[in-house]
Amino acid sequence: YDPELPIDIYALGLIYAIDFDEKKGLATITMTLTSPSCPAADLIFDEIREKVSGLAFVSEVKIILTFDPPFSSDRISEEGKIILGWV
Repeated sequence: YDPELPIDIYALGLIYAIDFDEKKGLATITMTLTSPSCPAADLIFDEIREKVSGLAFVSEVKIILTFDPPFSSDRISEEGKIILGWV
């Protein structure tokens, strides 16, 4: 969950891609943040690593941070918009 909003980061549109290499047990998550200066970045990354590495078939978690394309509210899912009261 985003520590500043009552919504998970997937519904918020911060996750761009999730790839998994079965042979290596490597989960690679490509994502962005709402802002390059997000004060909660380390907290978000730590929580991702904790949750994903807790899966029995994952032995390593790699997070790729990108700002291309930059975050915009257009990326928020319908579920996310409902949670935020935008729909």
